[in-house]
Amino acid sequence: MLELRPNCECCDKDLPPDSPDAVICTFECTFCRTCAEDKLDGVCPNCGGNFVDRPIRPDDALRRHPASAKRVFKPSGCASAS
Repeated sequence: MLELRPNCECCDKDLPPDSPDAVICTFECTFCRTCAEDKLDGVCPNCGGNFVDRPIRPDDALRRHPASAKRVFKPSGCASAS
């Protein structure tokens, strides 16, 4: 089950479980769409993989299986790729 991490690893922007702005890689590294596109050029700085939209967990499932509260913030790994 996805962790649904609460923030962008680059800019620390809050990304609630229902955020359409959240993208993830295959290892669930989580970024906001702006950082993923503008700073990272669509490539995860941790694994080199691509990003996809993070799914939104329905409210009833979210109550039974809450999102993660653990924040991951690694601004040093998010320098512009250009």
